[in-house]
Amino acid sequence: MARVVITGLGAVTPIGSGIEEFWKGLTAGTNGVSRITRFDPSDFSSQMAAEVKNFHPEDWIERKSAERMDRFTHFGFASSTMAIQDAGLDRFVFDGNRAGVIIGSGIGGSETIEKGYSLLREKGPKSLNPFFVSKLLINMCACLVSIAYGFKGPLSAPSIACSTGANAIGDAFRVLQRGDADIMLAGASEACLTPLAYGGFCATRSMSRRNDCPEKASRPFDKNRDGFVMGEGAGIVVLERLDHALRRGARIYAELAGYGSTADAYHFTAPEPDGDGMARAMEKALQDAKVLFQDVGYINAHGTSTVLNDKIESGAIRRVFGGHSKNLKVSSIKSMIGHLMAAAGAVEFVSTAMSIYTGIIPPTINYEEPDPDCSLDFVAHGAERIELQAALTNSFGFGGGNASLVLRKLNEP
Repeated sequence: MARVVITGLGAVTPIGSGIEEFWKGLTAGTNGVSRITRFDPSDFSSQMAAEVKNFHPEDWIERKSAERMDRFTHFGFASSTMAIQDAGLDRFVFDGNRAGVIIGSGIGGSETIEKGYSLLREKGPKSLNPFFVSKLLINMCACLVSIAYGFKGPLSAPSIACSTGANAIGDAFRVLQRGDADIMLAGASEACLTPLAYGGFCATRSMSRRNDCPEKASRPFDKNRDGFVMGEGAGIVVLERLDHALRRGARIYAELAGYGSTADAYHFTAPEPDGDGMARAMEKALQDAKVLFQDVGYINAHGTSTVLNDKIESGAIRRVFGGHSKNLKVSSIKSMIGHLMAAAGAVEFVSTAMSIYTGIIPPTINYEEPDPDCSLDFVAHGAERIELQAALTNSFGFGGGNASLVLRKLNEP
């Protein structure tokens, strides 16, 4: 099996776009949650979100092309361009037949669907745009990136709820391991802060209702958490076979060493109470990476700020790592950027790669009162510096999809 490394990072997030701005915001504990501005939330039970602001598609995409894309594609395309430029692939002649794209989404063109339905009701079917269908398709972001950059290898667009981004990266990892490509662009994008989608999630009663204090609403693992905060954004990474990256002299952030994917087979939305699926995903990732649990120094937790998820994930971590769980640093960046839904795992993977590269762990903000059901060593109140050899990042989704990825420092070629 070929070894796989991370050579490019791109992100569009509620606390900044581009790896430098995003990482600066994370390590500073910047809060990206506020009252919703994209529509009037007054009639909704939850009224806050982590919105992407000051993002202009035309900075990344030709204006006419941007008009034919949904907002989620804007995010994904921009993040892909960032990752490609960060990896130096825009200055390197590569074999397009050996380069692939796996970019997923949970809902896809949510904004396009809602606007199209309104037009249909108000003006009839002749009012619909000829690009309506292509704008809403989940696979369109991956396809348009492939077209723009000449990536002619494997192409797909997974949709596995909140674990989508991690699964996309894990699937790309497997493509490279088995030798079907030299370069893979992978991640996910989500832009579902629209009235219908947002209202639907409000109806699940899993979102925070701390409307009087939005900046305190996302509080993973805190005893007084009351639900997640919805967000939007995208995370895309360039993965390469190690031999290919070394041959072209690429900068390497970290090695992607292991991937575990499981299903709870339990419930539409609730996680399995004993956390068995979560634990098995972590165990599989560690076994795949051939990394001892004692070598893992940090977990970028799924940490949604919901009562059930945080408690069950904490228990699953203790089950997998046993006594070593007391030595693990744990944080959830959802405290700052909210839950980016399908894009969460990809953006959190970007964050974890930066932690390996810099030795800095971003904090879990709003962690004020420990919950005895979540007894782990949480990085809170400020970033911490630690020499990391290996780290693990978790993503768990509605329907029981679980994905874990193990990253480690590349100590030798």
